[in-house]
Amino acid sequence: MWEYTDKVKEHFFNPHNVGEIEDADGIGEVGSLACGDALKLTFKLGENGKICDAKFKTFGCASAIATSSVLTDMIKGLTIEEAAKVTNKDIADYLGGLPEQKMHCSVMGREALEAAIENYRTGGRKKHELEGRVVCTCFGVTEAEIEKVILENNLTTVEQVTNYCKAGGGCGGCRGEIEKIIEKTQGAIQVTGQGEGRDAAATPGKGRKLTNIQKIQLVQQTINEQIRPALRAHGGNIELIDVEGNKVIVAFRGMCAQCRLTEVTMKDVVEAKLREFVSEELFVEEDNDSAQEPHNHRG
Repeated sequence: MWEYTDKVKEHFFNPHNVGEIEDADGIGEVGSLACGDALKLTFKLGENGKICDAKFKTFGCASAIATSSVLTDMIKGLTIEEAAKVTNKDIADYLGGLPEQKMHCSVMGREALEAAIENYRTGGRKKHELEGRVVCTCFGVTEAEIEKVILENNLTTVEQVTNYCKAGGGCGGCRGEIEKIIEKTQGAIQVTGQGEGRDAAATPGKGRKLTNIQKIQLVQQTINEQIRPALRAHGGNIELIDVEGNKVIVAFRGMCAQCRLTEVTMKDVVEAKLREFVSEELFVEEDNDSAQEPHNHRG
């Protein structure tokens, strides 16, 4: 028997905002019935640009219902930019905590919110897709998602990763690879001083000598967390091609590949963020040879 807080019980027995908004501005669908959990989140914006209504439909356990219910309450009154900052930890904290084995429900809520925001920002033209290489084929969990839950929640074991995103909870064939991802991601956390996850300051390159592996990890982490979300908000994307000393070679994708302001974006956004979060000595160049090649982003 799981130990649930009174708030979890309240939102399970009397869930808020159940249903679906027919003329929704944002629609996010994640999970699957085959995996045991599924969630559809819809929201509507008011004239002031803030979320005025949000509803959900979910198939899952008490925690799935409670996290979905409380998430719809949390995002009402927020702008899209504010809602995009809500994490699975925020959802769990709002409920007074969840059993660790049920933390994946809060992650599903965050994923549904991200999908709904992406749906809104693309005008419904783009269907939410898994980002990156699939590591856990049983539950369809990607390397990028595993890295994200490790970073946001400072996870250190495969069991914790399974509790937060189900990866490794099926046949178990990916557990060895999950261990490697934990080791790599935790190494980046230690170098950046992010012992408490997303709330810690990250200026690792200043006054600190990095190995080449550490530098590459930090560059990729900064692209994933600080740069790619801004580009994707406008239909663009970016791929790290290589790191040669202090030279970072990237390729722009999507709308960014066709934009005449690519040079400005490269210097004022990409290079500026890398210098802020990794090292002031870095400079960025575009890999024109691969800029037009078809590609599947591996996150």
